[in-house]
Amino acid sequence: MRLAALLAALRPVLPLVLGLSLGCSLSLLRASWSQGGGEEQCPGAAGPPGARAGGAQLEAADGRPGPGHEDFRPRIVPYYRDPNKPYKKVLRTRYIQTELGFHERLFVAVLTSKATLNTLAVAVNKTVAHHFPRLLYFTGLRSAKVPHGMVLVAHGDERPIWLMYETVHYIHQHFGSDYDWFYIMQDDTYAQAEQVKALVTHLSINQDVYLGRAEEFIGGDEQARYCHGGFGYLISRSLLLKLHPHLDSCRNEILSVRPDEWLGRCIIDFLGITCVSQLQGQHYHTYELAKNTEPEKEEEEEFQAALAVHPVSDMTLMYRLHKHFSRIQLDRTYQEIQDLQMQIRNLTSLTPAGEGGLTWPVGINAPFLPKSRFEVISWDYFTEQHLFSCPDGSPKCELSGASKADVSEIIESALEQLNSRYQPLLRFSKRQLLNGYRRFDPTRGMEYTLDLLLEAVTQKGHSHVLAKRVSLVRPLSKVEIIPMPYVTEATRVQLVLPLTVHDLDFVANFLDMFAMNTLDTHDNALLTLLFIYHPYDAQRVSQVDVFAGVKAMVGELEKRYAEVKIPWISVKTEVPSQVKLMDIVSKKHPVDTLFFLASVWTEINMEFLNRCRMNTISNWQVFFPVHFQEFNPALVYRGEQTASSSTDFLRDGHFDRHSFAEACFYNSDYMTARTKLAADILDRDEVLESMEVFDVFLHYSGLHLFRAVEPGLVQKYALRSCNPRLSEELYHRCVLSNLEGLASRSHLAMALFEQEQANST
Repeated sequence: MRLAALLAALRPVLPLVLGLSLGCSLSLLRASWSQGGGEEQCPGAAGPPGARAGGAQLEAADGRPGPGHEDFRPRIVPYYRDPNKPYKKVLRTRYIQTELGFHERLFVAVLTSKATLNTLAVAVNKTVAHHFPRLLYFTGLRSAKVPHGMVLVAHGDERPIWLMYETVHYIHQHFGSDYDWFYIMQDDTYAQAEQVKALVTHLSINQDVYLGRAEEFIGGDEQARYCHGGFGYLISRSLLLKLHPHLDSCRNEILSVRPDEWLGRCIIDFLGITCVSQLQGQHYHTYELAKNTEPEKEEEEEFQAALAVHPVSDMTLMYRLHKHFSRIQLDRTYQEIQDLQMQIRNLTSLTPAGEGGLTWPVGINAPFLPKSRFEVISWDYFTEQHLFSCPDGSPKCELSGASKADVSEIIESALEQLNSRYQPLLRFSKRQLLNGYRRFDPTRGMEYTLDLLLEAVTQKGHSHVLAKRVSLVRPLSKVEIIPMPYVTEATRVQLVLPLTVHDLDFVANFLDMFAMNTLDTHDNALLTLLFIYHPYDAQRVSQVDVFAGVKAMVGELEKRYAEVKIPWISVKTEVPSQVKLMDIVSKKHPVDTLFFLASVWTEINMEFLNRCRMNTISNWQVFFPVHFQEFNPALVYRGEQTASSSTDFLRDGHFDRHSFAEACFYNSDYMTARTKLAADILDRDEVLESMEVFDVFLHYSGLHLFRAVEPGLVQKYALRSCNPRLSEELYHRCVLSNLEGLASRSHLAMALFEQEQANST
């Protein structure tokens, strides 16, 4: 009985014990075989010991790689500093890509001329230029007028050979260390950009590549080939680096009429490399257009697979070629999508969820599932004329602009899908959009639900009116990174703090936080105070200065920090317009000053100041953060212990979207926008009382306005004083900010409940 009980207890672990035993036995056997190899060689092996069949060499006994493997093994460079030399701070590169030695993939050079600069070159720029990562145009003109949206390099000599020489020299000098591949084409060439980019991803960057349409030299060596310039050609970075020292010799010694022949002869004579049309299993397909060719009627397989087409005689033909090849690429993409969807359907039945786990549309992420009622994504209702969820908060507004185009396109797409599914049995036409709903799901894209009143016509001509509900999804496409100018965290920030008589109770806390988070940490930030006197207080300033206490606190700070000076500016006004105040401050600072317009309730910290520096870009972007506003502690805690005063986490509060008091911008950008505003309003200064700095940048600058929630910018609760002399909109926003800053709905409901209980007793 005991033996049976023991076996029953050990039965679950028997597979584990057997697996461990088998694994240990096999490892011991393998170790004995490897040790028994000794000095023996494989039967039939030729050559010295240490050589493998096929020519690959073994590594040396000390672990160093054999010849030809230097580029594929990591090397650790030990740090050594000469003690006799003074220490010098190491300057890091601007981008990690530069430090690691990465290169961009492809650079494209287009050769143009005076006759085709405003025709064919413009057509190239409008069709394929935006598909390439970097594209430049090269011409021999001296002072050519550059068409809009093009980057032109003028060499000043229209001789073809000289233009080719200067172009190759310019590419090496400015881009030789930044790109792996260089594609040179003429402006009468149509190149399929996506196919060219796909080609270079399949080629090794460590080889000398001269790839294009190989042509024989006239009267030359039968084995040597040059790449025809009309069809474009690809040059690797390694080949360009080897070719550059010989360019001057080629220019002086090689005579040729055609620039592509001259370049091909230069590469062959000095590097011994000939042009090829096939390399590493990749083919460079080309097609030569005949006169009066109709691209839409070309059905040859060679034409459909061409990477480059030449010659293109005019702009219209360039656009027609682009439309034709774009349609081919689109059909291929649709077919690939259908194939992938079919594979997903076939594989879904093998998953644990089965066919029930198949999402719609197939291959698109499933809809977002909210975990609480606060995460539910609401639907926006619309018709063909009106939208019932307006940006300004009104219940109904006219459907116009991008929204109207979006609704029209989605209805047209719904009819197209219905007809493609039911034709030829039924043909649908729209009579009316009964109901429309849409919402943006961040996990998949824009979703639509349409109730359509349709007229269905059969093959025999019978018609019937019916209502049908359709669902559509506009999925999120490829995410692109928007290039932004480079900024650093070393920029000095000039804080500007406007103060009124109502702010005196909060100045001490602001100055303490400023001293602790910027002066003690030696952050590159300065402070300017702006004292706003009421006319009555200004008349009595010699007798009673309402800001005397603040000035005394500033004096104490300047004594504590000897190197710090905190200037102040006194202003007398009844209506403290933010724009008028900023006009005074702007004139007293250099144009390259980075301003942070703060409020007295703001808790300054280094984290936010760095974000202010990074998010504000001169002549490009201004930053208007949405601060985090604490709720009224009397309503939130109701006598209980308050939360910690640490700013490392967000306390009970909300992001105050009604406030535009904080702003980060450069003085030069403000002055530019303010000049445009002055020309618009002329001498009507009363208009400035209804505006904020945000309105100035929004309406009178072409800059990006970056407005985002800022968890590092926290403000304690305080009841703001709303000036009724300001505009109605500004006063209304101030009141809303005070009301929404009292407490959350749950806290207000609890306070009302307790008050009702107290009243009932």
